Amino acid sequence: MKIMKDGLKKRNKISLFLDSGAFSAWTQGREIDIDAYIQFCLEHQDLVDAVANLDVIPGHPYKRITQKDIEDSAKRGWENYEKMLAAGIPKNKLVHIFHQGEDMKWLEKMVRVMPYIGLSPANDKTRDQKLMWLDRCMECVTDKNGMPLVKFHGFAVTSLDMLLRYPWYSVDSSTWVVNARMGRVFIPRRKDGQWKYDEKFWIIPVSNRSPEKKEAGKHIDNISPMQRRMVLEYIHEMGYSLGKSRFEKVLQSHELKENERWAEKKPKDKTEKRLLEVIEEPGLCNKYELRDEINIMFFQGLEKSLPKWPWPFKRKSSRGFLL
Repeated sequence: MKIMKDGLKKRNKISLFLDSGAFSAWTQGREIDIDAYIQFCLEHQDLVDAVANLDVIPGHPYKRITQKDIEDSAKRGWENYEKMLAAGIPKNKLVHIFHQGEDMKWLEKMVRVMPYIGLSPANDKTRDQKLMWLDRCMECVTDKNGMPLVKFHGFAVTSLDMLLRYPWYSVDSSTWVVNARMGRVFIPRRKDGQWKYDEKFWIIPVSNRSPEKKEAGKHIDNISPMQRRMVLEYIHEMGYSLGKSRFEKVLQSHELKENERWAEKKPKDKTEKRLLEVIEEPGLCNKYELRDEINIMFFQGLEKSLPKWPWPFKRKSSRGFLL
C-alpha cells in the first residue's frame, strides 16, 4: 500500500486506521513479517490515528482450534505488541486486539496498561453469542456507571444493534464494500421528514445483473411503489441516479467499447452469442464505484447520528442468558 504523504497532510480531514491484515493472511495460510510491518508503521505513523498490533490468529483455517492454540496465540500477540511498542510505535496509537474465545484475563490486563484496545467478535459465532460476549467485555472496559475506561475499537462491527448498544470509540467493517460489489445499497428510513440512520434500514439490490431481480419484493425494480419512491428520493438527495443500461446478444468476437461490458461468462460454444451490457446512463445500477460512494455516505450519516463519545453502556439484565 502506498500512502501519498503530501496529499494527506494538505487535506488532513480524514482519520486513518492502519490494520495489519493478519486475519486475511491467516485465511490464505500466509504469515506477515512483523519487522517489515513495524518499519511500514514507523514510516507512516504521522499520517494515521491508530495502528493495529500484529495479532496472532490461532490454528489454521477449517481445522479444529484447541484452547491451547488460543492461549498460545494470545501470548504471541502480546509479545508482538511489546515489540511494536519498543520499536517506537506510540502507545496512544497502538491497538492490541482481544478476540472472542480468549481468556478474559488478557482483556483485564489490556485495560490496565493500554489506552486504546480492540474487541474482535468471532466470525463463526451467532449474533446472540457475540452480544453476550461483548456484554461480558463491557464489565472490564467500562466503570460501574457504564462509562468507558479506555478507548475501544470494534473489528468487523457495523450491525446496527452492536453499534448502538456499546460505546465504541471506533469501528470498522467491509460490509459497505461487500454489499456494493454485490449490487446493493444501504437506504435509511424516513421519519418526520428526516432520514433516520440509527433505526432499522434497508439494503436494496439495484444492480441490473442482480439475481434478486427475479424475486418479487427483493430488487428496486420489483419492490412496492411507495418503497421505490422513498429509495429513489434518498438516492437523488445524495446526488446520485439509478442509471440505465440495455442488454443485447452479440458475437463473441465483438470488441468492447468504453461504455460496454460483458454481462455473462464466455459460452463454451464459440458460435453462441454472448450477452452484452451497454451503459446508456452511468448510475448505481451499473457502476459499483458509485455504490461504494453512496454506501460510505450512509455510514457517515449513521456515525453522525450516534451519541458523542464517551457515552455510557446501559447494562442489561442477564436473566435468561447462559454466560
